[in-house]
Order: sequence, then structure tokens, then C-alpha cells
Amino acid sequence: MLNTPSRLAQHLPAIAMLAAIMAISGCQKETEPTTPNQPTDTQRSDTETTDNQANTTSVDANADAPTDMQVNDAPITILALGDSLTEGLGVDKNDNYPAQLEDRLQAMGYKNTEVINSGLSGETSTGLVNRLDWVLQTKPDVTILTIGANDAIRGIDVATIEANIRTAVKRLQDNGSVVILGGMSIYDNLGDDYVAAFSDIYPRVAKDMSVPLIPFFLEGVGGEAELNQADAIHPTKEGYTIIVNDNILPILEPKLDELKELKTTDPENTAETVQAETTKSTPNETT
Repeated sequence: MLNTPSRLAQHLPAIAMLAAIMAISGCQKETEPTTPNQPTDTQRSDTETTDNQANTTSVDANADAPTDMQVNDAPITILALGDSLTEGLGVDKNDNYPAQLEDRLQAMGYKNTEVINSGLSGETSTGLVNRLDWVLQTKPDVTILTIGANDAIRGIDVATIEANIRTAVKRLQDNGSVVILGGMSIYDNLGDDYVAAFSDIYPRVAKDMSVPLIPFFLEGVGGEAELNQADAIHPTKEGYTIIVNDNILPILEPKLDELKELKTTDPENTAETVQAETTKSTPNETT
């Protein structure tokens, strides 16, 4: 008969030692394999610090240079100054030319452009001059000036109308605004001489004072029954759309582009610089 317990007892010391060795081996943490040239945590930290310093230096170097986005988003104030043709008599407030012009400019990318409607129904050139102090509080970068039709309807002396327009242009320029002058024509009920003398005011003032001219503000609309209201004087919404797209924007957009470009080089004096460039580029000869 085998004595099993006795034999087991003989092997107990060896079994206990083997178990202890296995237990110790199981508690040890496996060593993670390392990749040759793999950066340590300290090396990674130093590299990230260097990269961040380089990025910061790059940002600091360009901090004073306006980006294209900043230039496009730079605020531009346009003052629409005139009489009922500017106010938009008889159309919805969203359909007059200043409102349509603002919408059109923003769609073109001038996202931070505001067009202020300072049209006043029945306004004459004398009345406009008298309220210049008030409208100049808007500090316009550009002013679209259309005035004189109500003077002509009243038969006011042409020399008086011209003198008032010159005064308005000068005051606007002196206050840092680029001026765009809208030319006017009237019906011949006051006689051919008066009509011709009145129409001649606008190109003469534009040349003498170096301002861009919209030759006839109502070109393509005036006299077109379907584009005017029942009074045959004030445009409809559709008429104002033509005025904005065909008459105003071709003259205005180059000036806005000049303003946008100059905001990168002369941000404190852009309107004055554009006006100076306009003065140099406008010929003085009479056409």
C-alpha cells in the first residue's frame, strides 16, 4: 500500500518555492518596448514649446497687417443725400435706392457697409446746405449727392443752385467724405435756355471740384412710364433697381475698392486719401 501523504510531504518545500517564484513574476510590470529615436516626454514638451514660440512670433509679426477678411469687414458709411428721389417718395422703405444699394453692396461682399438715407421730400439746395452740420454727424466715407430738381421746379436762379451745390461739395470734402455728384435734368417748361443752363451745372461742378459724376441720375428711368409712379417723376421699385445697378454702382464701386485697399496702408485717413487721388485723376478740361 502506497504512503501518498508521506510522499507529498517530501515535495512540499519545492512546490512552495515554485509558487513563490511564479507569484513574484506575475507582480512585475512588463517593460514597454521602445522605438529607436522616440522622443521622451521631456523632449516632446521642449519641441511643443519651440513650436508654440514660433507660431506666436509669426502671429506677432503679422498682428498689425489687416487681413483680407478684416478689410472686407471694415465699416464703410455711405450717405445718400438729396430730396424725394433719394428719400424714395411713394415706395416702401426697403425699395428706395439707398436700401437697395445697401443690400446690393452687402451681396457683393461689402458686409459691413451702411447706406444712410438722408433724402428729404421737397428739399432744395438751400435747405440742404442749411442741414449739412446735422448730416455730417454721420461721418460718411462716401456721399452720393443729388439735389437741384426742386429748385428748378420753383424757377430758382441757376447761379444760386450752382453756388449751393458747390458749398455742399466743399463742406463734405472738408469733412473727409468722397463726394459723388448725381446729375439732373428737367422738363423744358421753363424754356430751353434755363433747361440747358441747369443741366450744365453738374458736369461743370464735377470738373472744377474733382468729383466723380453720374451724368444723369435717372438715366434709363426718367420718362419711362412703366418705371415711374403715376406722377411721372418718382421711380418705382424697379426703376430704383436700374438706378442702383446701372447708374450708381459703376461710379461708386471703384471708389469703394480704393477705400478698401487704403484701409491696409492708411486706415486713419482713407477718405481723404481717396479724395486726393480723385483730384489728381480728374481732368480739368471741359467737355
